[in-house]
Amino acid sequence: MFKNKNILIGVTASIAAYKSAFLVRLLIKAGANVKVIMTDSAVEFITPLTLSTLSKNPVLIDFTKNKQGEWNNHVELGLWADAFIIAPASANTLAKMANGLCDNLLLATYLSAKCPVYVAPAMDLDMYKHKSTKDNLKRIESFGNKIIHPGTGELASGLFGEGRMAEPEEIIAFLEKELSKNLPFANKKALVTAGPTYEAIDPVRFIGNHSSGKMGFAIAEELANQGAEVTLVCGPNSLKTINKNIIRIDVVSAEELFKAAVTVFKNADVSILSAAVADYKPSKTANQKIKKSTGTKAIDLIPTKDTLAELGKLKTKKQLLIGFALETENEVANAKEKIKKKNLDLIILNSLNDKGAGFKTDTNKITIIDKNNKITKFELKSKEDVAKDILKTIQNFKSK
Repeated sequence: MFKNKNILIGVTASIAAYKSAFLVRLLIKAGANVKVIMTDSAVEFITPLTLSTLSKNPVLIDFTKNKQGEWNNHVELGLWADAFIIAPASANTLAKMANGLCDNLLLATYLSAKCPVYVAPAMDLDMYKHKSTKDNLKRIESFGNKIIHPGTGELASGLFGEGRMAEPEEIIAFLEKELSKNLPFANKKALVTAGPTYEAIDPVRFIGNHSSGKMGFAIAEELANQGAEVTLVCGPNSLKTINKNIIRIDVVSAEELFKAAVTVFKNADVSILSAAVADYKPSKTANQKIKKSTGTKAIDLIPTKDTLAELGKLKTKKQLLIGFALETENEVANAKEKIKKKNLDLIILNSLNDKGAGFKTDTNKITIIDKNNKITKFELKSKEDVAKDILKTIQNFKSK
């Protein structure tokens, strides 16, 4: 959700400023780029050094950087940010925001910001309940800003009641919910398959392939980053998922992958099957390791279940089904035939003839063909960028 997002944090004068350090840390951990603006008075509650160390960026306080006249450009800061979070927001800052006052860098940036602005108030009970504060919050909200309302608890004054700034974890949860609303795959359920399958010959040996699962994992992560609830069914691999909206189901064989995919597919809006599933498996699996001296010279093979074809039979008009094709000859013709045979909406074609594409690489070169025979070719890119291209193509296809 926050990976590569530019997040601006505004810190004002409040005892709750210590929570800003935890908020910055959580955002950095989630992959965000974070910059912090503080008011002059805020430095009495938390040091700029703490926040600059955690954010990995200099903390900005004044309009000018030095006596030579270099300035901190509030307009550029407002344009840089994907979201501006003022936490804590003191009663003083709220009053100034509500009335358009601009006597510090934080407020100048707020007035220049083009991104969503989120405000987490923090103050004592009586201050928070005062009608002027309530009116200011309503006015700030009327401008299109979002209020992350404070919690109830023990306050610095010793009183008990509303006014405690929301906890950093609560702010993160609030932001995730808000930011996901406008994402392309928000409220969508997605199925992704990835990696190889291993078809056992005996307890030691298996039939498999060189798939690493990297392409499927990249697709799953990008879908989750774009708001989808993703179920990733993956064969044996050493990869880890990052986005918490990915539910991972680990399988080994084609049979296990088939069962998991069919179950998940029933509720999926979008399914992208990138797993390199073995086409054949041994008709019998030995219970003990086959010895070389007594072992068989031939293995009888039978077809595995065709997961993609089965999902094509089950697919409704509301579902999108996307497959992969790895070809070495007659590539486009074979891919088009696969679209028809398996009732696909799109197919992603890989060619082993393209250098840098295929198994175990960090890059890929794809051609996407839809069921209307539209062909779109892409250059060699990182698998993360390829995943973005695939999802953008799916979005364009859905909008037709």
